[in-house]
Amino acid sequence: MKDNFSIQAKGYSQYRPHYPQEMVDCILSHTKSLDTALDVATGNGQVAVMLSGYFKDVHAIDISSNQLQNATQKTNITYTEQKAEATNFKDSFFDLITVAQAIHWFNFDVFYKEVYRLLKPDGIIAVMGYGLFKTNSATDRIISRFYHDILGPYWDGERNYIEENYKTIPFPFEEIYPEKQFFNEFTWSFKQLKGYLETWSAVQHYIKENGSNPFDLIEESLKETWQKSDKRVTFPLLLRIGKM
Repeated sequence: MKDNFSIQAKGYSQYRPHYPQEMVDCILSHTKSLDTALDVATGNGQVAVMLSGYFKDVHAIDISSNQLQNATQKTNITYTEQKAEATNFKDSFFDLITVAQAIHWFNFDVFYKEVYRLLKPDGIIAVMGYGLFKTNSATDRIISRFYHDILGPYWDGERNYIEENYKTIPFPFEEIYPEKQFFNEFTWSFKQLKGYLETWSAVQHYIKENGSNPFDLIEESLKETWQKSDKRVTFPLLLRIGKM
């Protein structure tokens, strides 16, 4: 698994969007027991925190110690620095395994072998994510140019899995289809918009290669359109649920 997010761990914690309660409710409706859950590549712990309100024990792992240092603490969440593909947990230990906005970075075959080892016989895996957000048309045009033209060469190839709505990832489970398409809507200040865009892995790759922040190329025009808009953003959410 690649570590593209240690550098901007604090920004990731502050600006990455959360998942709606109704999406978590959908996952929980297919979970047979609420004893133990594992959140893989937990980042700032946002999904682990949501799960902690339901499960007796939640384990959350990430390969980035910087991310874990910025994670939200709860008494029933145990954070550890571990690889998704090789954990130290017992066999058949978890009722639910979640992966949010990260599975495209994994070695699929090795990770899924680990999932089969870790899940209880009636356990569930839920793969979550979100695509490119939409907002007002003027801002969307600037974001599209930023995403495709400015950052295009700096995206990792794995980004294609998100653009394909996770439909093309291997998923060797009996699939449970959600009853609806989920979305998440926010009203953002310009600071939040900027903060989120600067968490993109391609932005960090650009900075590393060029020594400058690509956001500077769009900041003034983006600010102008944002000030004239209703400041609403809508994320299409990705969800695949499976059982063994």
